[in-house]
Amino acid sequence: MRIVVTGAAGFLGSHLVDRLLGEGHEVVGVDSLITGSPVNLAHLRENRRFHFIQADVTRYIGVNGAVDRVFHMASPASPKDFPRYPVHICKVGALGTLNALGLSKAKGARMLLASTSEVYGDPQVHPQVEGYWGHVNPIGERSMYDEAKRFAEALTMSYHHQNHVDTRIVRIFNTYGPRMRLDDGRVLPNFMRSALRDEPIAIYGDGSQTRSFCYVDDLVDGLVRLMESGVDEPVNIGNPEEVTILEFAREIVEIIGSRSRIVNEPLPKDDPVRRRPDITRARTLLGWEPRVGRREGLTRTWEDFRRRILAEDAKPAR
Repeated sequence: MRIVVTGAAGFLGSHLVDRLLGEGHEVVGVDSLITGSPVNLAHLRENRRFHFIQADVTRYIGVNGAVDRVFHMASPASPKDFPRYPVHICKVGALGTLNALGLSKAKGARMLLASTSEVYGDPQVHPQVEGYWGHVNPIGERSMYDEAKRFAEALTMSYHHQNHVDTRIVRIFNTYGPRMRLDDGRVLPNFMRSALRDEPIAIYGDGSQTRSFCYVDDLVDGLVRLMESGVDEPVNIGNPEEVTILEFAREIVEIIGSRSRIVNEPLPKDDPVRRRPDITRARTLLGWEPRVGRREGLTRTWEDFRRRILAEDAKPAR
């Protein structure tokens, strides 16, 4: 097939591109490079089945020729991006999704929207099932991302019902692995950077809040399975194994052999206390569940972070 991936130079997008090319498809990657990195796609420079378009999805997405599938992965997603690009994040969720749907409609292509567990906000139901409507602060410090994705889901379903566009919606839970931005601001990159440098690891609050971490290869497998399924309702893709942030920090220290100590900082506003997916729908309808254990995934991720942090530390000071 000929497949368009928006956000192709990002962490998730670049791994998805690798998977699709590995299956023999032709891939057109679209990315503004605001938060994505050309380094994530550098290994594909000589691949004749990969084509890259540097473009902002909030404007018209122009792709010549036939298109069979559109994976709409584009959006700044790091907590550090929220105060930097709040308006742009809203525009990507609204205009970017509108343009991706317009491309899909024009080409007769199936589209998958990469939504997020953030649509559940600070959930009051555990684990989170797809039928839960969420507990979101619409004007909070994270609202630009949460509400952009909620609107993107509404727009996608509206195109599905009114314009008969064949659509899929995935709600992605915490995902980790190689190519995550070193300055991402999320839990794993923060902990990895500090542990590799034997610096204090900061956890927010007492560390009793929980997350569920899914390795990137498992996540990408879920995306592909959902795209090729007949399921047009939202599907959670994530690892249901819940771990406290304090336990997670200790695991990373132990795996790396770090001398870092753990310190406590105030809990950020609107930070979810618990996050865990119910993946019954994914198991039942897609035959999907995560296969990479957390220790194995963390070991693979540590090796990638170690290489990049060593290279970063070796750069001469300006």
